[in-house]
Amino acid sequence: MNEDNVKHYFVDEAGDLTLFDKRGRIIVGCAGVSNFFMLGVADLPDPIHANVVLTKLRKQLLADPYFKGVPSMQPKSKKTALHFHASKDLPEVRREVFKILTQIEVKIQVIIRRKMELALTARSAYQTYCKKFSPNDAYDDLVKRLFRNLLHKADENRIVIARRGKSPRLKALRSAIDKAKVNFQEKWDIQSESQITIQAAYPYQFAGLQIIDYYLWALQRLYEQQEDRFFDMLAPRFRMIMDIDDKRNKPYGEWYTDHNPLTVQKIKPSAG
Repeated sequence: MNEDNVKHYFVDEAGDLTLFDKRGRIIVGCAGVSNFFMLGVADLPDPIHANVVLTKLRKQLLADPYFKGVPSMQPKSKKTALHFHASKDLPEVRREVFKILTQIEVKIQVIIRRKMELALTARSAYQTYCKKFSPNDAYDDLVKRLFRNLLHKADENRIVIARRGKSPRLKALRSAIDKAKVNFQEKWDIQSESQITIQAAYPYQFAGLQIIDYYLWALQRLYEQQEDRFFDMLAPRFRMIMDIDDKRNKPYGEWYTDHNPLTVQKIKPSAG
């Protein structure tokens, strides 16, 4: 397979799909509970180069006397010593990673659910159909939406998805990806014979998962805390951000692209 005809996609999430407490009460908006759930994909043209760059940076930081004795930099912690993770890395480490990310070619797409909207919809479904909310179903639906317009761009698509819990759930994820492919073909009447491989992995196994983690962390800070300095550093590489529950202007939500750049002022306030 000619590598020019291969797409490398890396998928991760930000936030969680916790909506209710044990009594079925909505807890979105409560202390410690995120208001948004995000699923993102990094289209990384050269995963090998990205791995070399991040590995070199991590080794330099680990060898820096400034970080001597820092718990997260010790191998036994399985944190920064093993791989970069935006929410667990020190601010000093995070700054270095952000600087290096601007030098790595990548295209980012993200889809966002507002958890209060999701909770209200889930409650209505339970009251009407006795159907309980399934975090896995909600996640798989976003996978399907995220990949709908991505799978026809190469002869082969290699998709790596960050593991969620103990089970890789490859069968369910494959089903969601296959539905995305079918939906695209039906919408545009275009047949695609592209090959698709899917694997679930941990961030230390692929630099691409560490990259999408950082991009999502920056976007999450923008949405949850209205802090835009991290997002602004990486903004040019966000190709599309789909805020599908912001239906103030369009029934399918608000899509941010080069023609409609995302800013903190444009974000619909959370209902949580």
